[in-house]
Amino acid sequence: MNKVVSRDGTEIAYEKTGYGFPLILVGGALSDRSAAVPLATLLAPQFTVFAYDRRGRGDSGDTAPYAVEHEVEDIQALIAEAGGSAFVFGHSSGSVLALEAAARGLAVPKLAMYEPPFRIDRSSPPLPKDYREHLGELLTSSRRGEAVEYFMTTAVGVPPEAVAQIRRSPTWAKLESAAHTLVYDQTIMDNATTGTSLPAARWANATLPVLVFDGGASPAWMRNAVQALVDILPSAKRLSLEGQTHRIDPAALAPVLLEFFGSAQTARGPDARH
Repeated sequence: MNKVVSRDGTEIAYEKTGYGFPLILVGGALSDRSAAVPLATLLAPQFTVFAYDRRGRGDSGDTAPYAVEHEVEDIQALIAEAGGSAFVFGHSSGSVLALEAAARGLAVPKLAMYEPPFRIDRSSPPLPKDYREHLGELLTSSRRGEAVEYFMTTAVGVPPEAVAQIRRSPTWAKLESAAHTLVYDQTIMDNATTGTSLPAARWANATLPVLVFDGGASPAWMRNAVQALVDILPSAKRLSLEGQTHRIDPAALAPVLLEFFGSAQTARGPDARH
């Protein structure tokens, strides 16, 4: 494990594997760098892969008050550590954070996004208008487990009986430790979970090549969100992976990323090291 220091002084923990052009992996809600290990292993023969703990998670620090800009600065610090430029792949809400970073001018030649969880039509009920506020109330009163359960049942759609099983698993303590970051992810999503159209102007500066893709077995609302984003981004294309869901198999994901990012990596040359 290594650490970089973000602009506001927060230490961000990361692990680096492989050789080649840098590729930063940005996880979604409640995930830490350990979740990226299977994918990083598959990508490492062709890329220098950076898997990191987003602020407030794992071995990374956290500095109040939270702002999306600070998470963008975390990615900027990783890009600087990688040599000044890096591909980025983001999953779920992490993909929206990655898009924010690209739109704000970070040195990202290409961006890949898997199932940004926008809710933009009637194919799924929007999140409650007070969703973020209720999360905050649960966390302020130290009801971290209830906050995780509220996220799982309300935002993800996990049945209560399945959540009860997860509560009894060894992973529950790790989920609770990152519960406060659920507010961070909802802040990143802003108002794009209320059933309204996407704010096109928000990412107008993201003119880089973007691949936005989904799983063919994912719910309609997720797939519709992918198409809506592709429709407003200047240089985006869409791909659907048959049989995949929001919990995509790294073995199905890696070939897509290798193909999409491969041309720029090859142009850099096989002897590139970071």
